[in-house]
Amino acid sequence: MTQETTTAYIPPWLSGMPSDWTVSTLDCCCRTIQDGDWIETKDQGGSSYRLLQISNIGTGSFRETGKYRYITDETFDRLRCTEILPGLILVSRMPDPVGRAWLVTAMPWRAVTVVDVAILEVDPTKLDAAFCAYYLNSPQNLAHAAAQASGTTRLRITRRNLAQFPIPKPPLPIQCKIAAILSTYDDLIENNTRRIKILEEMTQRIYCEWFVNFRYPGHEKAKFVDSPLGKIPEGWEVKKLGDACNIIMGQSPKSEFYNDRGNGLPFHQGVTNFGSHFPIHKTYCTVQKRLANIGDILFSVRAPVGRINLANSQIILGRGLCGIRNKEEYQCFTLFQLKDRFKKEDIIGGGTIFKSVTKDDMFNVAYVFPGEKLTGRFESLARPMVDEIENLTAKNANLHQTRDLLLPKLISGELDVSELDIETGKENT
Repeated sequence: MTQETTTAYIPPWLSGMPSDWTVSTLDCCCRTIQDGDWIETKDQGGSSYRLLQISNIGTGSFRETGKYRYITDETFDRLRCTEILPGLILVSRMPDPVGRAWLVTAMPWRAVTVVDVAILEVDPTKLDAAFCAYYLNSPQNLAHAAAQASGTTRLRITRRNLAQFPIPKPPLPIQCKIAAILSTYDDLIENNTRRIKILEEMTQRIYCEWFVNFRYPGHEKAKFVDSPLGKIPEGWEVKKLGDACNIIMGQSPKSEFYNDRGNGLPFHQGVTNFGSHFPIHKTYCTVQKRLANIGDILFSVRAPVGRINLANSQIILGRGLCGIRNKEEYQCFTLFQLKDRFKKEDIIGGGTIFKSVTKDDMFNVAYVFPGEKLTGRFESLARPMVDEIENLTAKNANLHQTRDLLLPKLISGELDVSELDIETGKENT
């Protein structure tokens, strides 16, 4: 193994690389490494360029937060901003985790980014951009980045430190093969994610069409009557959620019963580890009380009120959650009614610092019941879609796990791909 730079540091995870690989540093492999732009609140406004935040930079992906900030063309020119274009790599210099990277793809808007996001333009004669991004997101490099972070109030890595990060340099064709293997997993994950979104939107649209807009099968003959929620079709009822569902409020076991080793059942105190549909298990607890079972609706009862996931395993409910299960077989109907009712968070509850709700508050939430026939018909349509969302989510978790197991073996050369016949799309470049 040879070394391209004068640095004497070769990290342990690169010490066993193949003989035709080299180790270099980011600054030797990039045309430019620069910080994002210093854009103060007073400079924000308009709609010409979206200002990408640190929270938008995921580990290998763009994270949409729903919080949009923009600047004008005039501000872009006055501050001499850098436009973020496809092919650049954005690296977060702050947690969590520090050092995570996103290879920019096509975006629906023009964009700039903030000062604590580094902008890398790799030299394509030395480094494949996708390979570089995968390496930056490897467990080894993220651990290295965390060790390099410093600061008295907020941890960050400096641009100078980032520039000196070691990086392996296989021959370019090998880099492209490694990136192609890993991107296959990402492409499958992205495809499944799109399917999940379509299924979710289809089911929610059917619910709204039938039970909000009242254009359900047979609605032409409906008569409307007054109710606590306004006009509803004759024969429909407005109940209390607690009359239609079992509601289990969470608790807070002593911290001595918590662990991250998988002992006991998954424990969720609130929305911290909520996913888009199902929670991600990181903490476990050996006090097995206040349980939610598979398929139960997980509803946040504080900070914020109204965020929803589904339990995909038996879990222990912490104080910030309650579990909801319909007393009949109308769990999907209940799920989409709550999703529609709580599209906006914190619409109920009290509190001076953050809102919260009690069991009585949850029991008294209004619940519309259109009758067994129509509710059952919706349930028969929605259940296969919800089941497929869970199936695709589980597939994505397996794909993530497999990719993350392969990643360190590929970028260190432990797995030899030189003889593999892999289409990279760069054979003629």
